[in-house]
Amino acid sequence: MLKIYMGCVSTTGSSSLSPKYCRCRYLCESYILVFHIYCYMGKKVIGLLGSPLSDGNTAKLLDRALKGAEDAGCTVEKIEVASLDFQSCMEMLFCKDHDTCIMDDDMQQLYPKFKEMDGLIIATPVMTMGIPGKLKSMMDRFQVFFMARYIRKKPFISKERRAERKGLFICISGMKIPEVFVGAKLTVKAFLDIIDCQYTDELLISDMDTIRNITAHPALSEAAYQKGYALGKSLTA
Repeated sequence: MLKIYMGCVSTTGSSSLSPKYCRCRYLCESYILVFHIYCYMGKKVIGLLGSPLSDGNTAKLLDRALKGAEDAGCTVEKIEVASLDFQSCMEMLFCKDHDTCIMDDDMQQLYPKFKEMDGLIIATPVMTMGIPGKLKSMMDRFQVFFMARYIRKKPFISKERRAERKGLFICISGMKIPEVFVGAKLTVKAFLDIIDCQYTDELLISDMDTIRNITAHPALSEAAYQKGYALGKSLTA
């Protein structure tokens, strides 16, 4: 750890450390320690599981990606959308003039987390050429961020932090057909834009109807780990 030593020269010419400067040295070292921890250990990555299966193939890929981000020096948190208790957006437009939603449910716990995070990993299966309904409903509730940025012109995320926030998209599809990921990607990109987070990388795995068990294919799990690790390193570099 970087240390700053602060001394003074007494009026008699002898070198000494006065109580005043000792306190100053202590405060400086404390601030530097906090800064050091924030820069190298304080990057926060949220893993958002859109699958209704808490131990399915999508969840396993997300776990590996989060492990990679953690090994890269980030603090990670996993959020399972299926376990959250919230309603779909009712277009009450309370958020047009306020910093939050009028509906008091689990979304109130998510808004601060998504303001504070540095990285986001979204993991979901393709459903009906899009994403699962509850995940989409959760994203719709982020009109709170949309109104702040685009309507009131007072975004929650500063321009500087916007350039640093990064997102990774992990998506699996049972089918192996052209454009199977197009709908999901469009939705996720729109969501990331609303919350001021860049779409920086992706891992798209099709033909899961044939693959079936992701754990039987170590290369795919390793790919998720490496994607998460790369995201983490890009945040802590």
